[in-house]
Amino acid sequence: MIELKNNPANNFFLLAGPCVIEGEDMAMRIAERVVKITESLKIPYVFKGSYRKANRSRMDSFMGIGDEKALKILKKVHDTFGVPTVTDIHAADEAEMAAEYVDILQIPAFLCRQTDLLIAAAKTGKIINIKKGQFLSPIAMQFAADKVVEAGNKNVMLTERGTTFGYQDLVIDYRGIPEMQSFGYPVILDVTHSLQQPNQTNGVTGGMPQLIETVAKAGIAVGADGLFIETHENPAVAKSDGANMLKLDLLEGLLTKLVRIREAVK
Repeated sequence: MIELKNNPANNFFLLAGPCVIEGEDMAMRIAERVVKITESLKIPYVFKGSYRKANRSRMDSFMGIGDEKALKILKKVHDTFGVPTVTDIHAADEAEMAAEYVDILQIPAFLCRQTDLLIAAAKTGKIINIKKGQFLSPIAMQFAADKVVEAGNKNVMLTERGTTFGYQDLVIDYRGIPEMQSFGYPVILDVTHSLQQPNQTNGVTGGMPQLIETVAKAGIAVGADGLFIETHENPAVAKSDGANMLKLDLLEGLLTKLVRIREAVK
């Protein structure tokens, strides 16, 4: 699972990075800054970046710079900074391809019930992070995890990312974190996606980034094993999910507060 042997403080771990790989220079700059911050705070770190965004509201939405090009950038982040990397996969035939470049395969929330996708991911032997569907109860995620385990892979993580509330909002039920921990897997809180406001009339997902700190503090207080935070140097010009991403300059201050909360509640 996530390497924790150099984590004497028993800290939470962090999955963080841009929503999508927009280019090599951008990915390397973000990775370098987050590595420096997390090493200082003794937070185990996984660099996150989607090599392609398949779930888009509009045809003109940015999807990626090319699968192989983006995956090679993720591999370069791993090789340069010595940190694990995670990316989404969207179909069974992508699992083996992505597994050649990254350490963790992530199953998007809308696809968490797709049996063929879960099995294909499991067979790579990689860690599988399954995001809870916005339409599922936490308890129902046991069955998604079971598919991976029954396919021969016990390296499972589960991620809470909010539950659909009406047509254009999400809510977080923090009871779901200990409920999913009861299955025996690490549970992550996806802070930034939990603050999305999907299905806006302009076809671009909205968000409430001003609540990132509030949601993250609550997740650590409840006992989440890890946090997932999308971050960008300038969210206003990000090519995907800019409305709910954390400005990179704010990350160190936020994580410093969260480490203190972890120390208080552990």
